[in-house]
Amino acid sequence: MTGGSPPRVVVRLDFPGGRIGHGKVALLEAVASTGSLAGAARTLGMSYPRALDLVAQVDGVLGTAAVLRRAGGSGGGQARLTEAAALLARYRAIEAAAQRAAALS
Repeated sequence: MTGGSPPRVVVRLDFPGGRIGHGKVALLEAVASTGSLAGAARTLGMSYPRALDLVAQVDGVLGTAAVLRRAGGSGGGQARLTEAAALLARYRAIEAAAQRAAALS
């Protein structure tokens, strides 16, 4: 490595049924912080159908629901992460360790 800042590490977890990377993780984190899939989509600047598709992909990869959703209405919908979404903490730990290792190179 020649001077400058260390490379930015991007982690992708490959499972037999697909992959989960920084985009899907960011969406799940936004769901956790907003309590809504629509709110998470707005926060990330993506369409609701795209967010819904990404959550369906995560569910398929994990083999179980990562997000529990309640349909909207006059009060709006709600969404929360399930225990399956515990992979977020593991993902961020792996990402941080890889970033530290890249900085040492």
